[in-house]
Amino acid sequence: MAQVQRMSRLMVKTLRDDPADAETLNHKLLVRAGYVRRTAAGIWTWLPLGKKVYENIARVVREEMDAIGGQEVLLPALLPKEPYEASGRYEEYGDLLFRLKDRKGADYLLGPTHEEIFTQVVKDQCSSYKDLPVILYQIQTKYRDEARPRAGVLRGREFQMKDSYSFDTSDEGLAESYALHRGAYQKIFERLGLDYRIVSAVAGAMGGSKSEEFLAPAPAGEDTFVDCPACDYAANTEAVTFKLAPVDGAAHGPVEELDTPDTPTIETLAEHLGVPASATLKNLLVKVDGEIVAVGVPGDREVDLGKLGEHLAPAEVELVTAEDFEGRDDLVRGYVGPQGLAKVRYIADPRVAPGTAWITGANKQDKHARNVVCGRDFEVDDYLDVVVVEEGDPCPNCGTGLKLDRAIEIGHIFQLGRKYADTFQLDVLGNQGKPVRVTMGSYGIGVSRAVAALAEQTADDKGLCWPKEVAPADVHVVAAGKALQTELALDVAEKLGAAGARVLVDDRAGVSPGVKFTDAELIGVPQILVAGRRSAEGVVELKDRRTGEREELTVDEAIARLTA
Repeated sequence: MAQVQRMSRLMVKTLRDDPADAETLNHKLLVRAGYVRRTAAGIWTWLPLGKKVYENIARVVREEMDAIGGQEVLLPALLPKEPYEASGRYEEYGDLLFRLKDRKGADYLLGPTHEEIFTQVVKDQCSSYKDLPVILYQIQTKYRDEARPRAGVLRGREFQMKDSYSFDTSDEGLAESYALHRGAYQKIFERLGLDYRIVSAVAGAMGGSKSEEFLAPAPAGEDTFVDCPACDYAANTEAVTFKLAPVDGAAHGPVEELDTPDTPTIETLAEHLGVPASATLKNLLVKVDGEIVAVGVPGDREVDLGKLGEHLAPAEVELVTAEDFEGRDDLVRGYVGPQGLAKVRYIADPRVAPGTAWITGANKQDKHARNVVCGRDFEVDDYLDVVVVEEGDPCPNCGTGLKLDRAIEIGHIFQLGRKYADTFQLDVLGNQGKPVRVTMGSYGIGVSRAVAALAEQTADDKGLCWPKEVAPADVHVVAAGKALQTELALDVAEKLGAAGARVLVDDRAGVSPGVKFTDAELIGVPQILVAGRRSAEGVVELKDRRTGEREELTVDEAIARLTA
């Protein structure tokens, strides 16, 4: 028998107006419908209805993880700093890490992710190739000290996540574990009713090689991804590549120095010379672990500092300041050109290909140079994709103009390789009697994020509209006011519950039918059953929350329909 929840006893308080600080749809509706309550910035309390949706998502995740042989464990959230110091991430996470000391002065942290601890668990528990492969997972609270928590439960400082880890003795085994997770994630998101895309991604602080994100398109999304309308290419903007295509630069004349007073920016230079910004070469100076590095991109493009940071991780990347030019005669602020940077590492975007000619700084005050040819007048030390991706950039696969869209990251999978196994000397005895270094995969799903993503994707102008798999109930029974209607509503609710349906029944006294109907649409249970004007005849109205279709049925017909 399924549970019947009576709203007269349920702790749920709906609101007519949006919270003053709410900007995104999920934030507005989850608070208004009584699913969550803000405790502090980025910290949320899950109220009874919200906890049911959260647990339904977690159930689907568990079922599909168990189906691929995953074994559920629960690791602590309070962790010693030593494993994270060993991996280097105690420093790499920077201000995102919650750090604390116990009464004896020992350092701890609140876990942002658990690669290090899982590696130690397997090192302790597995000693032979016969113990592997193994997939371990947990659904655990994670902590990150976000500078600007936003969008309700979408980006909090405390959040709920499923993280799993695969351990194999070979790269082929890792590829199989990765494929198992990829397939499981597809089943999970399809069961949840999420519209999603699988896109190429970068590993970032997680480390490793191959990486893919599962993104749910939504205006509230903090990720931007590209999608090719002509082929199946899709990628996070940080993972988009541009093919390096050298050209013949023999036809370009010699370098010509130009008098360009008061033109320290691309805009002023282009206007002064009457040329498009794309004809100029922008040279951005940054510091990489304190060393000045120049980054060259076409003048009409911007450097994506996040992308640059991902390429150069774990090194710290920051912009230069005025003080950094002191004592550097080779660096003329606003007039830097790559042809005069013998003491500076030069990184360029692939658009600055060998043979291309540019107008760029002449390394003299108020001077620029024309016909500065890459490969003839300057060399590129490293080519990295570092420009901000724009709508219409060519698809790396087919050349068609790419489309940009916003999305919520709901899952991320990594082939970590041996990064953490090397750190913690994770070896097992192989089938040849010799130690074998274990290889790992890491796989995350944002469980609380999935709640927000579903709210964003499925809500309408009346409120939330949950898919059946995750809804807090299968049917919302509404008593339209009078004693007879309340009696019928409770009787139908009990019969539905006895037949296995999950039921929410609005039996609140002193609440008008209009308020009850508005709340039913706001709360978003898939089916709404109304005991109204024809209750004396044993007739009720069934309404599909998503389509709005209504149908009058006898009580027996309604029960049969809803429990089929």
